[in-house]
Amino acid sequence: MSTAEKPVITVEEALESHNPPIIRRPDSVEAKMGRFKNTTQMVFHPSEEDPTQPNAGIINYLPGAGFPLHMHEFAQMWYVIEGECYYGDTILRAGDLVYMQDPHFEYEMKTDNGCRILFLQYQGPTTGQGPIYDGRFNVSEVKEVTRQDLER
Repeated sequence: MSTAEKPVITVEEALESHNPPIIRRPDSVEAKMGRFKNTTQMVFHPSEEDPTQPNAGIINYLPGAGFPLHMHEFAQMWYVIEGECYYGDTILRAGDLVYMQDPHFEYEMKTDNGCRILFLQYQGPTTGQGPIYDGRFNVSEVKEVTRQDLER
């Protein structure tokens, strides 16, 4: 069937069986403190009303910030917007895209001068485990890494 022969669907028809796109801007979200000396603008995140929503937004790692090697059961992707960070034996720079399938571990990460990352965590297709928002991207104080749950 050629493109000209395909039936045209209306928005009203599409809404009968499918969800519409949700459009939001990171700069309209108040930055919150993250658990690893970072600020976060999570535009989307799981909630009681929508527990399957991903964690998606911008993370700003401040100069000197980072985290130790740790593991997760969900999947995620990063896109480095600006700056650079040491990630295991690799230096991530603006334009790098990182995919972490579930379950995955993350190498130790640190940044000397800061970096900004577009961040997406989503329910793992293998494990079925979703990302965690509360206590990760909206903390009131940064705890010592040794006192944090790093394996979820």
